[in-house]
Amino acid sequence: MSVGTILAPVFLQVALTLGLLAALGNARVQAIKARLVRADEIALGERAWPESVQKLANAFHNQLELPVLFYLAVVIALFTRQADFLFVVLSWCFVLTRFVHAAIHTTGNVVARRFQVFVVGFLLVAILWMLLAWRILLGGSP
Repeated sequence: MSVGTILAPVFLQVALTLGLLAALGNARVQAIKARLVRADEIALGERAWPESVQKLANAFHNQLELPVLFYLAVVIALFTRQADFLFVVLSWCFVLTRFVHAAIHTTGNVVARRFQVFVVGFLLVAILWMLLAWRILLGGSP
């Protein structure tokens, strides 16, 4: 596998994170301009932001949690030359779950649906790690 093929899902995941951050910044500026919130109300916390802004904030913060394990798995897979077709397919599937999770978070925010998508993403990252551990520690390929 080429480095570009392996890193393509990482670049898309980073684009999602940066896109959410840009949308969040814009939404916050607009909320302050529209006087939906005052600076002193949000100086020490986020509870005073309007719901639409809070949804974006939560979606952004979520991209800094589980995806960290994905990023590290990719780095290790590259370093140890363990990133094959299966690894890349699992990576793409994980990133897809992050887009769906963010979409749910920033729209209707149906918690049960969001949790289902989160669990699928969690399982994909867990499989990536099990695959890496199997290959690196036991020298095998499942």
